[in-house]
Amino acid sequence: MRIAQNKQEEETGDFKEALKKKLSSLNGCSQKGLVERFDSTIGAGTVLMPFGGKYQLTPEQTMAAKIPVLGKETDTCSLMAYGYDPYISSASPYLGAQYAVITSLAKIIAASGTRKHAWMSFQEFFGHTSSDPKRWGSPMSALLGALKAQMKLGIAAIGGKDSMSGTFEDIDVPPTLISFAVSVSKASKVISSTAQAKDHYLYLLKPETKQNGRLDYASISDTFDQAEELISSGKVKSCRVVEKSVAEELFAMLVGNGLGFKADEAFKDFFARDFGAFIMETEEPIDAILLGKTQENYVFETSEGCMDMAELQAAWEGKLESVYPYLIKQDEQDIPEIQCQKEKNLHASYTVEKPHVLIPVFPGTNCEWDTARAFEKYGAEAEIFVIHNRTPEQIEESVDAFAQSIRNSQIIMIPGGFSGGDEPEGSGKFITAFFRNPKIRKEVEDLLENREGLMCGICNGFQALVKLGLVPYGKIIETDAHCPTLTFNRIGRHQSMLVHTKVVSNKSPWLKYAD
Repeated sequence: MRIAQNKQEEETGDFKEALKKKLSSLNGCSQKGLVERFDSTIGAGTVLMPFGGKYQLTPEQTMAAKIPVLGKETDTCSLMAYGYDPYISSASPYLGAQYAVITSLAKIIAASGTRKHAWMSFQEFFGHTSSDPKRWGSPMSALLGALKAQMKLGIAAIGGKDSMSGTFEDIDVPPTLISFAVSVSKASKVISSTAQAKDHYLYLLKPETKQNGRLDYASISDTFDQAEELISSGKVKSCRVVEKSVAEELFAMLVGNGLGFKADEAFKDFFARDFGAFIMETEEPIDAILLGKTQENYVFETSEGCMDMAELQAAWEGKLESVYPYLIKQDEQDIPEIQCQKEKNLHASYTVEKPHVLIPVFPGTNCEWDTARAFEKYGAEAEIFVIHNRTPEQIEESVDAFAQSIRNSQIIMIPGGFSGGDEPEGSGKFITAFFRNPKIRKEVEDLLENREGLMCGICNGFQALVKLGLVPYGKIIETDAHCPTLTFNRIGRHQSMLVHTKVVSNKSPWLKYAD
């Protein structure tokens, strides 16, 4: 089914202003500043980051993460996506629920999943029903719509949650049935919704609509099957579901890698939406509606004119910048070229067949299994040691047992997480208190000074190394105001994203071989 968007704007012929208005609306603008406040990089299983492309700007439509396994490697990953539109659901809860199911399932397919092995979970949220029969009909209508979509597409909901408390005084939430689709795929087969390269074709693959405007589920099923076949064949380099308008989805695909777009002269319907439609990037022609091609020039070019993508991007990013800022202007400064290269690399005077790595697990630690797997991958023997702290007796027992384990180890690795809930001003406080225990401190000093052992820390673990004085002094000391410490970041907020770093010294045994 096709939904016309902002028909009046289309009729004015001002394509650029219509697109800018959509991209700067609350429903269409960038939410990067909000999303980055949540840690998306915890764990080693992430397949798709929340934002794709070298500029990390294209919002991905599907979550993909490897299935956790112990002692093995796997290519199997989970997929999860959602579907919901408050405007459609407000106009018709029945149609809105069908849209939610179709969209969530389409996103699974777009990432390389299949509807034959996908399942649903629904989150329902409606205003208080009181004694009004019409209010009772809203959730029933939505459930009937979701059931119809499931029956037609051969997919079942296996879980869900409903709530009827979406009313405050005289304000109601929109009728809400969010569909979460889950499935599995191969991590090596997952594709992004970010356009990959210039001079590629962009196609629209969409279902047909019945003459009476109703959804044609037979056509939707055929479209889903065709999309699965094209994606599994490897012909599709990126794929995005048409959740908003075609123009908005094209922009989202392009912005991640800074690509432009030149439209095919025959295509005009940029502001339409089609339930269950896909935009596909390919190197070779396919049997679908040609939208145009990607190009190196950062412009959005149609028969209506040539629009500067940078101007569109500014409108897209600017809407929520005052609320969730991320375009923080940094002080420009010259960074001196630093190099510290030692001619003689230090190494232990003895060798062991399998270095024993001791990995303590504190309350809030959550990366111990990934850390152990990384060491084991390169031939070490990892011991995960859980610190028990519910009673003073348990802490004492943990101290004695951990001290003994240090004597049998060559490396202590303190993994990351949220130690103690990352309490204010004190991330890693419990870790440092534990290592300052005289028994632990004695064994750490013996490991580092007499047995040529190593220590390493990530996240909370690195914070603990600094607060203990192990960085930079190489031993546990009573730190004071003259000691180095970690300070607040200059932008004053958490920012979860990939960054580029440069290793300038070969003194560290952990980084000396890094390029």
